[in-house]
Amino acid sequence: MRENDLAARIVDHYEAAHDDPEIRLEEPYDAEGRRGVVDVHVRLRTPEPVDHAIELKSDAAVRRATGANEVLRQYRRMERYFHADEAHRLRPKLGRSGPGACYLLFFAPTPTCVHHVATHRTLYASVEPTGSVGDVPTARTVGFLTGLDGDPADLGYLSVNGEASFGSPAFLASVPEGSRLAESLRAVDDDVVAFGDGSDTDD
Repeated sequence: MRENDLAARIVDHYEAAHDDPEIRLEEPYDAEGRRGVVDVHVRLRTPEPVDHAIELKSDAAVRRATGANEVLRQYRRMERYFHADEAHRLRPKLGRSGPGACYLLFFAPTPTCVHHVATHRTLYASVEPTGSVGDVPTARTVGFLTGLDGDPADLGYLSVNGEASFGSPAFLASVPEGSRLAESLRAVDDDVVAFGDGSDTDD
């Protein structure tokens, strides 16, 4: 799938699952001289504002990258500078019960992306699930999109930087049966999925 297709499904999901989400595609940021673009930026009201800044990686993006370090550098750049831009700045809020921003790095559920993540699982698992921007708590997720072919409201993800590590029995048990991710995992050599190929370094 192309990143445009993934973005379209993300938009459909937020519109189906949330009331009045503010959604922007290819949202630029400029902070401290660092410029970039976030693939999808969503602001929800829960009732306090919560930002979702989403980077999407398709087969083409994985092939273009020199390795996992380049992918993670782009992700961490977004995390560091997106909300440093005055136009996107987060404000502390008393009584906030959850994160004020979620930084999401989602891979397409394809054999190419599965092989890439499996090969570099240690790097992707090193992304801490929680953090902060100033006094505002944040959440960080690296994972595969799931439910791309179903109801948009059911679109989800399977994390690779959470409690269940990539390739572990708990991770594999969480993969939806019949999903694109399940098919892609079967298309990649079992030893790569279960153990990686030992490289886990930049290409």
